[in-house]
Amino acid sequence: MNDYHIPVLLKESINGLNIVPDGIYVDATFGGGGHSSEILKYLTHGRLYAFDQDEDASENQPEDKRFFFIQGNFRFIKNFLKYEGVEQIDGLIADLGVSSHQFDTSERGFTYRSDALLDMRMNRQGGITAGTIINDYEEDRLFRLFKEYGELNNARKLANVIVHEREKQRINSAFQLISCLRPLAPKQAENQFFSKVFQALRIEVNHEIESLKDMLSGAACLLKPGGRLAVISYHSLEDRLVKNFMRWGHFTEEPVKDIYGNRPELFRLVTRKPVVAGDKELKDNPRARSAHLRIGEKIN
Repeated sequence: MNDYHIPVLLKESINGLNIVPDGIYVDATFGGGGHSSEILKYLTHGRLYAFDQDEDASENQPEDKRFFFIQGNFRFIKNFLKYEGVEQIDGLIADLGVSSHQFDTSERGFTYRSDALLDMRMNRQGGITAGTIINDYEEDRLFRLFKEYGELNNARKLANVIVHEREKQRINSAFQLISCLRPLAPKQAENQFFSKVFQALRIEVNHEIESLKDMLSGAACLLKPGGRLAVISYHSLEDRLVKNFMRWGHFTEEPVKDIYGNRPELFRLVTRKPVVAGDKELKDNPRARSAHLRIGEKIN
């Protein structure tokens, strides 16, 4: 299980859930099962429902009668749990990062460090691939994608180069894409540049922003008053959405007031600022360096 993925901010996130021994909990991003295994240590007669749309994750299920695995996208969490007869939960944890297993399995196409087909699908049963996006999206759509999801200043030039290169031949592999974009990469920040390019493609392939919004909204409906929501994000787009949702109850920067001028609140902020990994964890697991944990407690 540890070979699959080392759980990030494990102690901080589990403690933040304030687990009730007979409660009902959700691990929205099961992966290698690290967070789930820890939650189960605190449960007596409680239940834990774990979600993951990657079929590889199903192989990490523990043999435990308190544990229930659901292979599906966490954006449909409310419907899945309703089907299981669950109307309310005591807590939910979501680790939004790509697992070490997905990065390290080169044929999945998640990393620019290995030459593989541009896939990047979390769920390999369907949907478009990163290669489809690169070769079939119109230039303006590529520009918006790299600007919004990659936050790249040269997104317009990047889209233009891709369109011209694919006219010569289809861009099917990671190294092909890197080769045509390398002249645009800042010399002192090449790795960061390609990370943002691949991040933007992965977000588009897996509809990550829409899925996150749906999951957070579903979690807010499911959580009991006093229930905890713990979310670990890895880039500013995700963290901003989580922060705004916990603070305001929606996804924009500004609070929305009701007709009486009051600002309704869904959560009490357990963490005013995001929790980040300490020096020891960063030494043991460098992939934790960009992790930000936010925890909120449902008010009513």
